[in-house]
Amino acid sequence: MHTTQQRKGFTLIEIMVVIIILGLLAAFVVPNITGKSEEAKQKLVCVQMKSLNESLKMFKMDNGEFPTTEEGLKALITNPDPETYTSYSSKGYIEGKTVPNDPWNRPYIYTNIDDLIDITSLGSDGKEGGEDEDKDQKLSECR
Repeated sequence: MHTTQQRKGFTLIEIMVVIIILGLLAAFVVPNITGKSEEAKQKLVCVQMKSLNESLKMFKMDNGEFPTTEEGLKALITNPDPETYTSYSSKGYIEGKTVPNDPWNRPYIYTNIDDLIDITSLGSDGKEGGEDEDKDQKLSECR
């Protein structure tokens, strides 16, 4: 009788080769994915700021002026001064009960200086200034 041995597993060498290949793939793919994530967040900032800007324009159309810096973006949800803003929309100017945060979960900074408004995100580091993904983004710089 002739018996044949059947292979029932992988050798240590085969397993090591697979692990090395997976490691090499991860080394090339992961940096590309993480970089795209930050890039997507930076694009989302402009999309959100443009949407907030449209809501601010609707606020101004109804009320004749933009909210003050002190009233901030919260004025898009609830009327900050019913005596001043008598034509305020009963539904507010954005959906939901809160003003959206930037993609790094920090509030946007709204300024109104002599009816020139701007909205700012402090970027991934949450501090003024910075470069690359830490760079501040302003509505006035969005295309």
